[in-house]
Amino acid sequence: MPHPRRFVEAVLQVRAFSPLRYREYRLLWFGQAFGTMGTLMDEVTRGWLIYELTDSVVQLGLVRGVQLVPLVLFAPLAGSAADRYSRKVQVMAAQLANVTVYAATAALIFTGRIEPWHVYVTAFLVAIGQVFQQPARASMVSGSVPRDYLTNAIGFNSLMFNISRGVGPALAGALIVLAGTGGAFAAQAALLLAASLFTLPLRPAPLPARAEAARRESFFGSILEGWKFSWRNETVRAGLACIMLVSLFIMPFTTMLPVFARDLLEVGADGQGLLLTGMGIGAFFSAALVANAGHRMPRGLMMLVGGVCYGLSVVLFAGSFSYALSFAAMVAAGLSHVYCNVVVNTIVQTYSPAQFRGRTRAAFGMHQAVITVGAMLYGALSTLEGVRWSLAIMGATGMLSIAALHFAVPRARHIR
Repeated sequence: MPHPRRFVEAVLQVRAFSPLRYREYRLLWFGQAFGTMGTLMDEVTRGWLIYELTDSVVQLGLVRGVQLVPLVLFAPLAGSAADRYSRKVQVMAAQLANVTVYAATAALIFTGRIEPWHVYVTAFLVAIGQVFQQPARASMVSGSVPRDYLTNAIGFNSLMFNISRGVGPALAGALIVLAGTGGAFAAQAALLLAASLFTLPLRPAPLPARAEAARRESFFGSILEGWKFSWRNETVRAGLACIMLVSLFIMPFTTMLPVFARDLLEVGADGQGLLLTGMGIGAFFSAALVANAGHRMPRGLMMLVGGVCYGLSVVLFAGSFSYALSFAAMVAAGLSHVYCNVVVNTIVQTYSPAQFRGRTRAAFGMHQAVITVGAMLYGALSTLEGVRWSLAIMGATGMLSIAALHFAVPRARHIR
C-alpha cells in the first residue's frame, strides 16, 4: 500500500493538480469551492421561491433583472478597487455581507413573513457582494501561481466550479423538499461563512507596481483606462465579445428551468436540481480537460466552437419532451459552457498585465449583467411565444452570432 504522502506528491505532479502545490492557491481554491456552492444553490432556491410566491414566468426573469443594476453600477468600481486596494479585504467583506443577506432571507421564510419584494431586495444585495468579490478573487488567483500554470489554475477552478454546479443545485433541490426554501438559504449562509474562514489565513497579496500611482487617479480615470486597454488589446476584445454574445442569447436559458421542471417535464424542484447537476457533469469533464491540457489548447478556436455547440444544446433542450433527452441536452450545455466561460476568462487574464487585471476581470464579470438582460428577454419572449419557442429562438440566435464573430474577427480563432 503506497504511503499517503507519496500518493499526494504523485498526484501533485499531474499537470491538472499542480496549482495545489502553492499554499495561497489552495486556500483560494477551497474558499471558492464553498462560496461557489452557496452561490449556485441560489440559482435554484431564489427562482423556486419567486415562482412559488407569484406563479409568474415574467418574475422568474425579473428576479434576475434586479441584479443588473449592481452589475452595471458597481462592476467597474469593484475592478478599479481591486487594482488599488487590498484584494483580500474586498473578498472577505463581500462574502460576509452575503452571509448576512442569506441568513436574513432564511429567517423571513421561517417566520412566514417573506414577500416577493423581499426576494428582489435580497437578490439586489447579493449581487452587490458578488460584484465586489469576483474581480478581487480572480486577480488573487492570477498572482498565486506562476504564469505558466495560470491556465491550469483557472481550469482547476472551473473543475471545482462544476463539481459545485453538480452538487449545489442538487443539494438545493433536496433541501427545498426536506426543509423548504428557508433551509436552503440557511445552508447557503453556512457555506459562505466557511468560504470566509478559508479566506482569512491568506497572506495580504502585494499590490500591482502601479497601484500607488493608480490611487492618485480618480476612480473614473482608473475605470476609463481599464476600458481603453480592453478595447485596444484585440485578443482581450475578441474574448469579451464572445462571452457577451453567449451571455445574452444562450446562458440565461436556465432561468426558465422552473417552468420546465414543474409544468412541462413535471419533475419538481429535485428534478430541476438534477438537470443542473447534468449540466455540471458535462462541464466537469470539459473543465478537467482544460485543467490538464489548457496550456496546449487552441483557446480561440475552442471558445468559438464551444459557443456554437452551446446554442445547439439549448435548441435541443427546448424541443425535448423526454426527461432523459433533456438531461442529455443539459450535459451537452455543460460541456460547451466551459469553453465559453473558462477559456475566455483565461484569455482575458493571460493577456492582461497585473496592473490592469482587476479591471479587465471586472469587464469580463459584466457578462453577468448581460445574462440578466438575456434572462429578461427570455421572460418577455416566453409570454409571447411560449417557453419552448423562446429557448429555441434565443439558442439559434446565439449560434448565428458566434458564427458571425468567427468571420468578423478572423484572428480570434488563432488565439493560443
